Amino acid sequence: MSALPLEVQCTHRAPLRAESRRRLALVLGISGMVMLVEAVGGWVAHSLALLADAGHLLADVGALGLSLGVAYVAQRPATAERTFGLLRLEILAALVNGAALLAISIGVAVEALHRLRNPAPVQGALLVAVAALGLIANLAGAAILHRGHDHSLNERGAYLHMLSDALGSFGALAAGAVILLSGWLAADPLISILISLLILGSAWRLVKESADVLLEGAPAHIALSDVHDRITSIPGVASVHDLHVWTVTSGVIAMSGHLVVQNPADNQRVLEAVQGRLGDLGIEHVTVQMERDPTCV
Repeated sequence: MSALPLEVQCTHRAPLRAESRRRLALVLGISGMVMLVEAVGGWVAHSLALLADAGHLLADVGALGLSLGVAYVAQRPATAERTFGLLRLEILAALVNGAALLAISIGVAVEALHRLRNPAPVQGALLVAVAALGLIANLAGAAILHRGHDHSLNERGAYLHMLSDALGSFGALAAGAVILLSGWLAADPLISILISLLILGSAWRLVKESADVLLEGAPAHIALSDVHDRITSIPGVASVHDLHVWTVTSGVIAMSGHLVVQNPADNQRVLEAVQGRLGDLGIEHVTVQMERDPTCV
């Protein structure tokens, strides 16, 4: 399977993501180390809270590995069979990450309810020490990913995983402090339920955004009526129909439409004007069909 010639590929690729891959690789290493520390600490302290958080981290390490792998694979060139390449893998990875976060948050809530009914003794001092280390590491990972989380759904999924890990570590730290000061074992599951609700909201937004992209919905920040008005206000354009705007992957927005231009001599001028006006909205991949009279397929 050969790549398409350079002249056919045009500008279908997303912006360069080398920096994003470096950030994901660094955070993957941090998460892996924290997971091992929490697993060992939970085993030594007989802390189900730390072992559960280590299991949470194991799922996150897998999700980060998926995000990193996709970031590399998505850079492969387009082919005759996949004319946009593998850019959509980024959105699929974001959807998988969001679904994993939903499952994790529900699992945490279920386990917390179980612990409320059957509280287990915990070594508070070791719990606090390991949770504090985990909190610092997870906040560092979230800070590393913060720069790119607004530009890539894939990186946003990884960023939300790190935030959920930080919340989990903070909850374990708070629970450990309460247990040390008062001996109240119910603090651990109650805080876990609160954290699971916070994770649930972020996970749902990520799943919704990913699904919207896969269903080729119009980007939330672009109104189709605005696109229509910008085109119809161009001199020489009589009307616009069959107008579509969608996201290929993070940072790559496409548009297609039929333009009724009754004077064929105006076609090139109209095309350049459309590209310029839609470029102001961040739509760089523009495909238009010029017609003297409206035609529908």
